[in-house]
Amino acid sequence: MPASVNVVAHLPKTLILWDIDHTLIENGGVSKATYTLAFELLAGRAPSARPATDGRTDFQIMHELLSANSIDTEKYVEVTQFEGVLVEAMERNAPQLPQRGHILPGVTEALTALSAVPSVIQSILTGNIAPNARAKLSAFNLDRWVDLDVGGYGSDDTIRANLVNTSRRKVLKKYRTAFDRLSTILIGDTPLDVKAAREGGARIIAVATGAYSADQLVEAGADATLDSLADLNRFMTTLVNLRTDAILA
Repeated sequence: MPASVNVVAHLPKTLILWDIDHTLIENGGVSKATYTLAFELLAGRAPSARPATDGRTDFQIMHELLSANSIDTEKYVEVTQFEGVLVEAMERNAPQLPQRGHILPGVTEALTALSAVPSVIQSILTGNIAPNARAKLSAFNLDRWVDLDVGGYGSDDTIRANLVNTSRRKVLKKYRTAFDRLSTILIGDTPLDVKAAREGGARIIAVATGAYSADQLVEAGADATLDSLADLNRFMTTLVNLRTDAILA
């Protein structure tokens, strides 16, 4: 058995919720292209201002994109109003993901190792609507390691922090197992991921694989911070220490 699996073999029950973009994968600009195309499908013209995406839900991204391009957003109050164009845009752009993007270092190894631990449930917490999250993961064959049925998605709520409890409710219904703040761990790459964990009632390991440095993620309040997931043993040790510290606290 690999040393990294030995480290987590006796981990107490833990719900791990992964962010997708810049945490599991680098999308190579496909995400921004998808929001831009969704805007075009909705507004009938190309945007002059581009979308800001890091750590936001799809509703927030589209709402801000419309506003930045001088479109009245008053009538847009639910993510369902954007779902059709977002799904169509992703369907057009998803074939580019394997060519333009890639799986980040250590991700496959981490997902594989954790999938061998009976006490761990792995899923997703992302601002993407569920169909687009699935499309991103399946493009890299990562969907086999996570239970997408119990994830928290931008199609569930417009506020990212609310997705923590959304996922926990799904897990309780499917697995008859309850998770709380101490047993739920998010893994993400932005201060908004940290904020979602704090406000949603979870702990977080922040990875500096996106636009933010480790120092910035520490300053945002991450419980633990890694430069990347490339060192599997370090990641697993960090995970176990965070979970153990939570129990002893």
